[in-house]
Amino acid sequence: MLALAGIGATLAFGLDPVLPVVALFVLVVPFEKLFPRHRQPIRRPHVGTDIAYALTSAPLAAAGVIIGLFLTLVSLAWLPGLALRPLVAAIPPLPQMLLGVVLFDVAIYWVHRFGHEVPLMWRFHRIHHSTTHLDWVSGFRGHPFDGILLAPAFALLLVAGFSPEFSGALLVVQFLTGLFLHANVRWRWKPLHKVIITPEFHHWHHSNEPDARSSNYSVFLPIWDIIFGTYYMPASRRPSTYGVDGPVSSGIVGQLIDPLRGVRNPIRSLRHPVAATRHVKAMVGRGLHQMAASARRPRRTTG
Repeated sequence: MLALAGIGATLAFGLDPVLPVVALFVLVVPFEKLFPRHRQPIRRPHVGTDIAYALTSAPLAAAGVIIGLFLTLVSLAWLPGLALRPLVAAIPPLPQMLLGVVLFDVAIYWVHRFGHEVPLMWRFHRIHHSTTHLDWVSGFRGHPFDGILLAPAFALLLVAGFSPEFSGALLVVQFLTGLFLHANVRWRWKPLHKVIITPEFHHWHHSNEPDARSSNYSVFLPIWDIIFGTYYMPASRRPSTYGVDGPVSSGIVGQLIDPLRGVRNPIRSLRHPVAATRHVKAMVGRGLHQMAASARRPRRTTG
């Protein structure tokens, strides 16, 4: 997801893909060495895979964004934005921008939550979570089809009447914030824990410890996790292990293929359109049922 926002920044500013990686290294690594959360070398395991994602994020992410917007269009996920359009047009610029941030944040919260709790979506999003080391470059790791998570929020803003520049700027801010949240720094900033997300908040989101799973989905404001019962910030300990259960390929090519293993061949669907339509209908039905189950699951009792 972060890589998709990164490509938005790269395209917006016309940057060579190498330059953001070099800048990130120069700006963040010194802080990781001065204030490390976990002692680990710069050339830690699989850092080459994450750098490969950073350098190739532009062409990879483009396909994911296009597919995500298409699915958002056909799923009618943009209709709430249409209903909000008169309200957006009627309010002054500053409150309008604040409303846009809130809408973007709550929309990303839910699609991010579904990305973890709906199995088909998790197949792709788990690639981002597969890294066992959080640091300066790990935020770039992500399957291009994971862009589906960003598309509904982006489309919601556009249909509601927010400008493409404002909507794109939110993606850039999310990207920059996300890079900082993945950094291997030990800062906790406890007074901010329930006000704005911090590295501590996001590191718990990436933790593979059983108690921490399905938590801390917010992008900017933890209020959504607090309201919807997914907030997790234990006071007495800190996250120590990251990654996902089950095998994941170690290189970028294998990781791009992993989520597609077992997926029905689309060419076969063209040859058997009736069967393919039934399959898609059943898949959508399961997905909607799983989203509803995710929304109804009990609130967390810790954190």
